Amino acid sequence: MNGLISAIQFITALPIKKNVPFIPNRMIPFFPVVGLILGAGLVLFDVMAGAVLPRSAASLLDVILLIWVTGAFHIDGLGDTADGLYGNCPREKALEIMKDSRVGAMGLVAVWCGLSVKWAGIAGLSDHRLLLLLIIPAYARGAMLFGFRFLPYGRPEGTGRAFFDAPLRWTDFRWLLLPVFLSLFAGWRGAVINIVFLALAWALLVFYRRRMGCITGDMLGAMCEIMESALFLAASVTLLGGAQ
Repeated sequence: MNGLISAIQFITALPIKKNVPFIPNRMIPFFPVVGLILGAGLVLFDVMAGAVLPRSAASLLDVILLIWVTGAFHIDGLGDTADGLYGNCPREKALEIMKDSRVGAMGLVAVWCGLSVKWAGIAGLSDHRLLLLLIIPAYARGAMLFGFRFLPYGRPEGTGRAFFDAPLRWTDFRWLLLPVFLSLFAGWRGAVINIVFLALAWALLVFYRRRMGCITGDMLGAMCEIMESALFLAASVTLLGGAQ
C-alpha cells in the first residue's frame, strides 16, 4: 500500500497525510490505479452535477474538478513543454525554458487548447459515459509509464532523476490492465480506445525522441494531459456512439 499512497500523494492534491517512504520505482506502477481513483471521483461528481445541470455545464465542472484534484500538476507540465519544444531551439535551451517557472504564450495556448478539447470530449460522451469517465484518467496516467520505460531522463540532476534510476520492467505495467479490462464492457468502442491509446503513446514517444532524445517531468505531464484530452475526444465522436 505504501507505493499506492506515495503515488496518490505525488500526482494528486488529495489530502492524504500518512508518511510513507519515497521509493519511486514502487510508486510508478500504481499511476493507473490513481487514475481509476480519480475517475471514480469524477463519475460520482458527474452524476450529481448532471442531475441539476445540462451536460455541457456538468462537463465543464468535470474538467475543473480534474484540475483541482491534481493541483494542475500535469497542466503545468503541458504549458512548460509547449514553451520549451516550440520552435527550433537546441535541446539545452529547450530544457532551460521548461525549467523556467514562468509560462509563455505557447504554454498558455497549449493549456487552453488542451482543456477545450477535454471539455468538448466529455460533453460529447453519451453511451458508456460513466465507464469512460472512470477509465480514461487511468489510461492517461498509465501513458506516463511508457515514457519512463522507453526514454532516458533529460537532466543530470533534479527530483525526476530518482524515477529513472531503476528501469521499469514489463511487470510494472500490470495495473494498466485494469482499465484495459474495464474497456471490454464498452464493446468495440473500448477496442478503439485501446488502439488510439497505443497509437498516441507511440507518436508522442517518437516525437520526444526525435525532438529531444530524452524526457523530463514536464514532458511526462504533457503526455498525460494530451492523452486524457485526446481519449475523451475520441470516445465522444458520433461513430463511437457519442452524442448525436
